Amino acid sequence: MTATTLDPKTALVVVDLQKGIVTSDTVHPTADIVTRSASLADAFRAKGLPVVLVHVVGGAPGRNEGPAQSGGQLPADWADLVPELGPREGDIVVTKRTWGAFHGTDLDLQLRRRGVTQVVVTGVATSIGVESTARAAHEHGYHVTVATDAVTDMDADAHRNSVERIFPRLGETDTTEAILKLLG
Repeated sequence: MTATTLDPKTALVVVDLQKGIVTSDTVHPTADIVTRSASLADAFRAKGLPVVLVHVVGGAPGRNEGPAQSGGQLPADWADLVPELGPREGDIVVTKRTWGAFHGTDLDLQLRRRGVTQVVVTGVATSIGVESTARAAHEHGYHVTVATDAVTDMDADAHRNSVERIFPRLGETDTTEAILKLLG
């Protein structure tokens, strides 16, 4: 677990830290994930670097063998970002309907317009939204760093697989503290 550097134009991408998801039963407490993500967001903003806040408002169509989604109406504030994160003035807010933050959104365009070459990714769920976003960022040619203590999942095995096997193949991983030190 070692992040070596942050490019001068690095963006923070925070995945699905929203009211309807942070109440989920997860491997690591979501309150800790929110706190670490918020500290990264504050540091990125202080350096004038982009902060991307991603929230999901629906799901991709298609059949799957996973547990049935609740057919009921979601609470009105389900997709609202947690207040600890913002959004703040200048933040990029991405609304998605699939697991990853790139597919069907203007995230790549927003990042390229700002000259971004690297992303630091945090959020929930490690093996779903975070991993999908990190994979797409890698495929789009961005350097990827995952703050491994600022991600969590509902499934311990899935979380461990992403952190130990997938993320190191997509880029670099490290702790929030180490990333903050690299940020300066």
